[in-house]
Amino acid sequence: MCVLTLFLFQDQYDGIDKHTQSGLDLVERYIKFVKERTEIEQSYAKQLRSLTKKYAKRGSKEEQDCKFSNHGSFQEILNELNDYAGQRELIAENMMTGICVELTKYLQELKQERKTHLSDAKKAQQTLESSFKHLESRFAKEWAEADKATQQAEKTENDLNATKLDVEKAKTHAHARTHTAEECRNDYAAQLQKYNKEQNLFYYSEIPQIFNKLQDMDERRIRRLADGYCQFSEIEKKVLPIISKCLEGISAAGAKINEKQDSILFIEQHKSGFERPGDVEFEDYSQGIKPATSDSSLHPPKVRAKLWPFSKKHKPPAAEDFSHLPPEQRKKRLQAKIDDITKELQKTQDQSDALEKMKGVYEQNPQMGDPSSLEPQITETAQNIGRLRGELAKYEVKTHTHTRIWRHVAAVDQPHNIYTEFDDEFDDVQTPIGQCTALYTFEGNSEGTISIMEGELLSIMEEDKGDGWMRVLRANGEEGYIPSSYEESLQEQKQLIHIWE
Repeated sequence: MCVLTLFLFQDQYDGIDKHTQSGLDLVERYIKFVKERTEIEQSYAKQLRSLTKKYAKRGSKEEQDCKFSNHGSFQEILNELNDYAGQRELIAENMMTGICVELTKYLQELKQERKTHLSDAKKAQQTLESSFKHLESRFAKEWAEADKATQQAEKTENDLNATKLDVEKAKTHAHARTHTAEECRNDYAAQLQKYNKEQNLFYYSEIPQIFNKLQDMDERRIRRLADGYCQFSEIEKKVLPIISKCLEGISAAGAKINEKQDSILFIEQHKSGFERPGDVEFEDYSQGIKPATSDSSLHPPKVRAKLWPFSKKHKPPAAEDFSHLPPEQRKKRLQAKIDDITKELQKTQDQSDALEKMKGVYEQNPQMGDPSSLEPQITETAQNIGRLRGELAKYEVKTHTHTRIWRHVAAVDQPHNIYTEFDDEFDDVQTPIGQCTALYTFEGNSEGTISIMEGELLSIMEEDKGDGWMRVLRANGEEGYIPSSYEESLQEQKQLIHIWE
């Protein structure tokens, strides 16, 4: 009976062993599954970033093209797609840290706990089996010895050659063995009663407790795995609002394209300012056919220059004042040159101010640096400022001259400024035109851009001119460009920047 119950226990033990191991294997498979998912997300994000980088604007020509709404919108789409790639990377990162790392750690704890419980069950089973075998073998041995002694006594008694002493001795030995067996029987009964208590303790207390612990462990594993399944979805749900904003930004970029405005902009950029050619006058070629005797009718032949609007001509080198261009284009190029010089001058002036501040810091704190080491840079910056001011004045004069000439030729009596007055003193600080708050963090990695933090208060120095960028000033004095949005799209689409004035 005892052997049968132990066999039944072994069956249950093996079943629990296999079941719990199967659960741990499932956790391990799920971890591998999530890892492969993160690798797919990372690869997808990497390919998206490479794609946006491949088609991003490059060179001054594409910078000019971005003034057209259809070109500028395409760049905005690339920016939104790059942000979308960042969200895919975030999904992969959160899945790796929130699911794979945590579940791997939890799996190791479960393996150790399972090993301990199964070891305790095995040890209790072996102890019970050993106790039963020892009890049974001792009782069987004593009764076998007693039975053997009794048979020997009977054999001796029936032996005719055996003496009376031999018979008495055999009976005495058999009686002693029987007495010992009887005592062993009583001891066996006591030991058996003790064994039964141990067996009851084993089946009703120890093993149920161990199996309950294994059950609790397996249920905790199932619940933790279920949480991991939910995390697989929740991690992606958390970034869906931002992904939706990226997709809405792409739709907004397409919706704000204005084909008529693009056409007008192209016309404004390329109109020459020349009047259309007049009608070709009628020329009577019959006048050339006269009698040879009439000397007075002889006229030198007229040679008409052929008009080839698309004929190739040797182009002279471009003049510094753009005098080789048509009036309208020349006006635009002069203004663009002034704007470029003004920006470069402002940048150089800022650099000079920064060097002066650094010099002051070095003078107050010599341990931070030698003030004299900045003198070459300060001198070079001052020379650059003087050179740029000279160039600015030169092009402003050319702009004034060109404007007067063009007004005279076109006979247009309208006040029109094509340039912005620039203060010769360069001391006035540009006044902010408004303020804005950054809704999201932006990493300014390209030239001319700055990095901002979510919730940071910024001063607007230059509004968006239709290219999707605006120039702002940070509290620390850093100035540069960041992505912008229109007031209309702020409430409906929640773009990157909220502007108020």
